[in-house]
Amino acid sequence: MQLAQRVQQLPPYLFARISELIAQKRAAGVDVISLGIGDPDLPTPPHILDALKQAADVPVNHRYPESDGLPEFRRSIARWYQQRHGVALDPDKEVVPLIGSKEGIGHLPLCLIDPGDVALMTDPGYPVYEIGTMFAGGTSVKIPLREEDGWLPRLDEIAPDVARRAKVIWLNYPNNPTGAVCDRAFFERAVAWAKQYDVAIAHDLAYADVAYDGYRPTSILEVDGAKDVAIEFNSLSKAFNMTGWRVGMAVGNATLVNALTRVKTNLDSGIPQAIQAMAMAALDGPLDAVEDHNRIYQARRDRVVGVLRELGLRLEPPKASLYVWARLPEGERSSGEFAARLIDATGVVVTPGAAYGEAGEGYIRISLTTPDDRLDEAMRRLSAFAKGQSVL
Repeated sequence: MQLAQRVQQLPPYLFARISELIAQKRAAGVDVISLGIGDPDLPTPPHILDALKQAADVPVNHRYPESDGLPEFRRSIARWYQQRHGVALDPDKEVVPLIGSKEGIGHLPLCLIDPGDVALMTDPGYPVYEIGTMFAGGTSVKIPLREEDGWLPRLDEIAPDVARRAKVIWLNYPNNPTGAVCDRAFFERAVAWAKQYDVAIAHDLAYADVAYDGYRPTSILEVDGAKDVAIEFNSLSKAFNMTGWRVGMAVGNATLVNALTRVKTNLDSGIPQAIQAMAMAALDGPLDAVEDHNRIYQARRDRVVGVLRELGLRLEPPKASLYVWARLPEGERSSGEFAARLIDATGVVVTPGAAYGEAGEGYIRISLTTPDDRLDEAMRRLSAFAKGQSVL
């Protein structure tokens, strides 16, 4: 049996050694605490769950949904963007609901990339941008991000011949894994650059409403003329603690939205309508829970930042996202080796920065989505390790 090249080309599991150490520790009876996955531990707010329960009893919701979503859900998304970002969207042409934003991110390359085409993406970055490009037969060109630039790409350093060959550039702010943010001025430069080279922008705004210290993330669509070139992916997963319900949206350029809708029509049957009902309850309902959650994450962030500094890691507290990104202490070179040493000594799992690309080497990522008692125990262990005390 011969598997397709696209499957054979999938990269090896980057956490193989880490997983081996975790298994060994657990087999030895060690209480392993993972700070590696960005999956909110807080529950979906009750009013959103109530909407799901009520919708589950409606017989029409037991049948196939439509790939382009309920018209009332698309209108709800358009209202949300108008209220949250001041962006006007045509719900019939510039909005498509997604089975989680990851689904749309994975499918968009099928709309833009033919075999041999080029997609630009940042390094470090979310791996799905590259995997989706590979599945479409395209080539990924990485744009290295640097700490001294605030983890923003130097668009003017992209070689003109590469820019002219590119079909799409992937951006993601607030950023995973670095937690970096950008201002409207950066998006203005990005839109101007994309128009100069006739390149589509795919912006991943999954962390639009997970922010701290009064900061409010910006949609690229707030920039004049952005809809000429940009499609934006958003999600209810992080802000409303709905990762398990799989619901998001793509909005923006009508041609790109239409193409993505056509791809989806041929590959999936859309979001279950009862889940669309709960999504509408989230977008149209009170936002107190979102603010409460952000206060919890901010307190966790502050706790993590203090302990990481005890360990000698260097970092700036993130203004948004669910992650703390930190540079290894002086003398450390391998993020994988550093993470493995922490597991071995403390039973605490962190993500090696190299998992997100070559430019992520020398850093680690910690997620803020671990329950407070478990996070406190993890920080106690790391603090003891920093002081040279025995932990396990």
